[in-house]
Amino acid sequence: MFTGIVQAVGTVREVSSHDPDRRLLIEPGALDLNGLRAGDSLAVEGCCLTLVSLSAGGFAVDVSDETLSRTTLGNLEAGDRVNLEQALTLGTALGGHLVSGHVDGIAEILWRRPSGRCERWCLRGPARLARYIAEKGSICLAGVSLTINAVAGAEFEVTLVPHTLEVTTLGARRPGERVNLEVDMIARYLERLLLGDAAAPTGAER
Repeated sequence: MFTGIVQAVGTVREVSSHDPDRRLLIEPGALDLNGLRAGDSLAVEGCCLTLVSLSAGGFAVDVSDETLSRTTLGNLEAGDRVNLEQALTLGTALGGHLVSGHVDGIAEILWRRPSGRCERWCLRGPARLARYIAEKGSICLAGVSLTINAVAGAEFEVTLVPHTLEVTTLGARRPGERVNLEVDMIARYLERLLLGDAAAPTGAER
């Protein structure tokens, strides 16, 4: 579990292909790796990944073909910068919202405009996720927890404060680029709960 509060921006140092999956070696930037060990979880651009090794050059994670096909991680190359967040502990302040690191889809940035010292962004998510995107609800973009300002179908707007633009990879994004999107998990589970008996096929074992 994560909060969507980015702790550091790292740099991809190496991408190794192990068809059909890949291994990423990431230099962690300001992220403190003390106390981490193989098997721990890290969010990379909003994707929950398992740390497989630590070295002087950073840490390595494996990315399955499933994750490569459903997220932007398949486009990463050496030199790319990535948002990083360590998994929650029981004593961690929940500054954003509950984030699983299980990406639901990919959103396209349509435009970004100044709004005082902040920026207003409009993005388009997959149509199948539109029902989970609600005004003043939470959303996670590239691992960053944001509040939704307005919604029109699968398009939605968010505001990014100067701090977020400065300390995450979002400040360098441009219209036409795509980012990982995770909807609010409470909305996902609520929908499933409301299905009631319809959630299980007729004749399913009880």
